[in-house]
Amino acid sequence: MTGATIKDVAALAGVSAATASRVLSGNPATSPEAREKVRAAVEQLDFRPNAQAQSLRSTRTNTIGLLVSDVRNPFFADLAHAVEQAALAAGYVTMLGNANERQDQQDRYLDTLITRRVDGIIVAPQGDGSGAIASLIKRRIPTVFVDRTVDNIAVPSVTTDSTPGIRQAVEHLAANGHRRIGYIAGPRSISTGRDRYTAFTNAIREFGLDDSRELIYFGDFQAASGSAGTHALMTLDRPPTAILAADSPMAVGAVALLHRLGLQIGRDIALVAFDDIEWFAMLDPALTVISHSVEDMGRIAVELLRQVIDGGTPFSVLLPSELVVRASSGPVTGHANLPQRRNN
Repeated sequence: MTGATIKDVAALAGVSAATASRVLSGNPATSPEAREKVRAAVEQLDFRPNAQAQSLRSTRTNTIGLLVSDVRNPFFADLAHAVEQAALAAGYVTMLGNANERQDQQDRYLDTLITRRVDGIIVAPQGDGSGAIASLIKRRIPTVFVDRTVDNIAVPSVTTDSTPGIRQAVEHLAANGHRRIGYIAGPRSISTGRDRYTAFTNAIREFGLDDSRELIYFGDFQAASGSAGTHALMTLDRPPTAILAADSPMAVGAVALLHRLGLQIGRDIALVAFDDIEWFAMLDPALTVISHSVEDMGRIAVELLRQVIDGGTPFSVLLPSELVVRASSGPVTGHANLPQRRNN
């Protein structure tokens, strides 16, 4: 049931509206039996204590919610800024939440945004679309997916086509003589992780490069897994001569680990990152990246959400990606002082 009221909860629980209200406000002057009945009714009705009756839902707050995957990821920090600025220009303020790449934390924030009666929500989704995302759809709260999507949930989205940029990266590395390219992938439970993995493996096959399974390490889009993946790749019996990291935090982890190993990027090992973070160009050597426009992504997400809030059904938008070549991805000319290698 959508748009449930406190009276609906009370009726289903078999208590008075005043009792239901006391339970929901945490008032101790209620019996355990009443509290259990009210909680069961709230769950069954998908009721949010601060939600207004359906007849009042048309009242706008000029506030939107934005839930990003990880505020420590520079890409999502830039996305939050782009969304905030576009929203302000359109007369909205933005409430920001951080999922920390976890569905339970995502759901907690989304539940809060629902109760705050935001006019709509932009979300980089976690998981399979269950939990609070399912509640958004059920309640018909205007929603737009950004950067990521969820299978079988038809809401407008603005995402990046990873294929051209990754293909260009693999082609570039192959042209520079690299036959064994290591790949630090994102989790396959997330659409960007799946899409980028597919693009990479397809490009490896297209250019006839080594497609050994040992050259792929599945991370979690966070820096620690970039370090762990780089260590695993560089301690193979036959380590790769190039590494492609599927997002910027994992690339940061790769850079840190390579430095700890005493390897010179661009000489002992080539490195390419997905996402063009501003300071990647300031490294020595500057980092080759697969670029896509976070500014466009944020601006378009706000525009799509405005259309949904106004009753429209906009089409999803797919943005391009492209390789930006810098010094980190040339032919390997040095002799790596590799760590002790493990047997496979």
